[in-house]
Amino acid sequence: MDNDDFFSMDFKEVVENLVTNDNSPNIPEAIDRLFSDIANINRESMAEITDIQIEEMAVNLWNWALTIGGGWPVNEEQKIRLHYVACKLLSMCEASFASEQSIQRLIMMNMRIGREWLDAGNFLIADECFQAAVASLEQLYVKLIQRSSPEADLTMEKITVESDHFRVLSYQAESAVAQGDFQRASMCVLQCKDMLMRLPQMTSSLHLLCYNFGVETQKNNKYEESSFWLSQSYDIGKMDKKSTGPEMQAKILRLLAMNYLDWDDTKYYDKALNAVNLANKEHLSSTGLFLKMKILLKGETSNEELLEAVMEILHLDMPLDFCVNIAKLLMDHERESVGFHFLTIIHEHFKSSENIGKVLILHIDMLLQRKEELLAKEKIEEIFLVHQTGRQLTAESINWLHNILWRKAASSFEVQNYTDALQWYYYSLRFYSTDEMDLDFTKLQRNMACCYLNLQQLDKAKEAVAEAERHDPRNIFTQFYIFKIAVIEGNSERALQAIITLENILTDEESEDNDLVAGRGSPTMLLSLAAQFALENGQQIVAEKALEYLAQHSEDQEQVLTAVKCLLRLVLPKIAEMPESEDKKKEIDRLLTCLNRAFVKLSQPFGEEALSLESRANEAQWFRKTAWNLAVQCDKDPVMMREFFILSYKMSQFCPSDQVILIARKTCLLMAVAVDLEQGRKASTAFEQTMFLSRALEEIQTCNDIHNFLKQTGTFSNDSCEKLLLLYEFEVRAKLNDPLLESFLESVWELPHLETKTFETIAIIAMEKPAHYPLIALKALKKALLLYKKGEPIDISQYSKCMHNLVNLSVPDGASNVELCPLEEVWGYFEDALSHISRTKDYPEMEILWLMVKSWNTGVLMFSRRKYVSAEKWCGLALRFLNHLTSFKESYETQMNMLYSQLVEALSNNKGPVFHEHGYWSKSD
Repeated sequence: MDNDDFFSMDFKEVVENLVTNDNSPNIPEAIDRLFSDIANINRESMAEITDIQIEEMAVNLWNWALTIGGGWPVNEEQKIRLHYVACKLLSMCEASFASEQSIQRLIMMNMRIGREWLDAGNFLIADECFQAAVASLEQLYVKLIQRSSPEADLTMEKITVESDHFRVLSYQAESAVAQGDFQRASMCVLQCKDMLMRLPQMTSSLHLLCYNFGVETQKNNKYEESSFWLSQSYDIGKMDKKSTGPEMQAKILRLLAMNYLDWDDTKYYDKALNAVNLANKEHLSSTGLFLKMKILLKGETSNEELLEAVMEILHLDMPLDFCVNIAKLLMDHERESVGFHFLTIIHEHFKSSENIGKVLILHIDMLLQRKEELLAKEKIEEIFLVHQTGRQLTAESINWLHNILWRKAASSFEVQNYTDALQWYYYSLRFYSTDEMDLDFTKLQRNMACCYLNLQQLDKAKEAVAEAERHDPRNIFTQFYIFKIAVIEGNSERALQAIITLENILTDEESEDNDLVAGRGSPTMLLSLAAQFALENGQQIVAEKALEYLAQHSEDQEQVLTAVKCLLRLVLPKIAEMPESEDKKKEIDRLLTCLNRAFVKLSQPFGEEALSLESRANEAQWFRKTAWNLAVQCDKDPVMMREFFILSYKMSQFCPSDQVILIARKTCLLMAVAVDLEQGRKASTAFEQTMFLSRALEEIQTCNDIHNFLKQTGTFSNDSCEKLLLLYEFEVRAKLNDPLLESFLESVWELPHLETKTFETIAIIAMEKPAHYPLIALKALKKALLLYKKGEPIDISQYSKCMHNLVNLSVPDGASNVELCPLEEVWGYFEDALSHISRTKDYPEMEILWLMVKSWNTGVLMFSRRKYVSAEKWCGLALRFLNHLTSFKESYETQMNMLYSQLVEALSNNKGPVFHEHGYWSKSD
């Protein structure tokens, strides 16, 4: 068995498993496999399977696809694929072409599958199926001719074949249109058209098909193709007037006329006009008449011809609304004389109509456009009379009138003719009744208030705003005018309340006013105007609040930065003069919030142009310096001072990294580290301490990077900042119990130019809770002592203090930690001190006394441990220090000599202890 045999058997097995198994999750994969494999299968590759088996397999597959319900994991396209595979299998059987019934079955299957693929958007496979159906139809037609049948029966069977052919051709046309193949589509439709004489029952479907093609291609701006299809639809419709009424024919002709207009209204003007005239002959309608007027206005039609056309409309007894729309159309196309004349005629013609108001409104609009304001006012009075005497205007007509009056008022307002604007607003106001107070009414009151304010008629403005507030208090524009009036009156409290209310409305997410403001530009436009107006009128506190809210809510980068700068310029001088108080703290908090908002906006990307980058750097420079100055002013509040220094540092990151900026960054970080360290020292919990110290460590590392960069310039090699950073970092790591502390110190010990003060500070920090590093403290004190000894001359006072700390750390009071440092080494410290004491008279006597007591107590401790030789040695050392005392010598000499003699005697006689508790001395003894 060759590979094809294996392939065909495998294919057969997949089909059998598919139609016999229950609902399985693997069904979609099996269907997709059959669909992909069928393209590579022909009759030769399935030679071992009989036609009967193939046909049975195809029929089973087809029927199974029909039975699949909604509970199966099979979508519609997969069902189509099953039908396609079944049809392809059936077409491989010679028996499928042996009888007319078999061919008919194949035709039906190909037509159905092709239609399904067409609806699914797979036009290539659809065309394949349609082509197969055509080939089968041709075979069937040949068989019909070849057999002998009665003429009547043969004719009927031929008609059936032609009907199927007609349907296939129409499907092929649909596919071609979908693929943009106009030539193929038109050939298919023209073939169908030629068949209508023999198949008159198909006229209606072909007529509708061409119409749909025309509409679809017109939507896609394929005007030439659309014209062809619409023309064909109209022609075919004439062949069957029973099923295609005049209304439909007129509709097609109107579409054709519009298509010509859209295609080229100059080139195809005559065709468009002929089409609409023909449409109106088929079926007269307002739509057709309106379209004809549009076409006439597109051409070079004279006013006389237009007037003749509109009079024809009037004689046709078209309704008032239609006539008004025609008049508006004439005016919109700058044919005012004809439109105005026609308007006068329809006014007279429909004067008794209930809807005469529409004519009057259009007349008013026309008069205002012609600058005939006196006549327009007469018409307004007339329409008001109509409205009041029973023929009330519709809501639509009143809105139209309001729009006309407001537009006229707005044009007067723009040229600062506020009195005239008020007249037109007043006309609008007269058409409001007490039960019709909508949001537009409050808008009208605000517009009138604005005019009154510009005319300095404050009382009338207050009345208008009060009316607006009564009906719509949550409107931002209402609150804005309340604010303006309060500022003009000098009522700061009222103005401030209006600003607060305005801000509350802006932040209310459910407020409809947000949409209204968004339509006018920036949602914070009014806050900006309010701040400006308050400043112009000397209301600084109100202006500050408006600027604060503006910075808080605006999304505009430049607007926020400007608002913050303006606010800072207003508040900074005031803060500088304020005593330390809660009010001053609140002001500083407010400025910090605004500066942080400015930083957020600076962080947003500017444009890539050089000017934009330069602009951001300039803004950042200003804010950096301001934050710095505020930090300096907060010297009594370290936490707030740190916030401003950090903010200054952040702002500086937008500035060019020159030497000045780098030094400023370093200083800001140093100040922040100092505050964080102090916070860490005072922290009440381990968590807080860790937080502050960890933050300080990050700042130290950044500061080190900046310092190292500056050192590369060679200018800052001896900067004291390095030592300060070293001490800060050591303290942080020590208090955090950092495992890297030792490695950090390895590099520190090797640093040149470190001073004694630095080593002594390291020693103090090493023993400051929660740190406890006595060995590090010893090493630091040794280095400090060594440096003191190298001094020329030696600073004996500082030397004595360092020696005190070193000895005290080496031999602490009490006996618990003597082993911290070998006594031989400690002995050396005492000898070193004695050598300096003997060479100078400046050694502090209190320090000599302390060393004497320390050495004596050490001797006593050795004696208690039965180390008699060491005891005698240390006590003898104490006597050597005693010899250098002056004022204190007499107090200790007798008792010490006596005890020492007893010690020596006891040692020589090998007696028991001579020292009791009183043998220990303190410096105060």
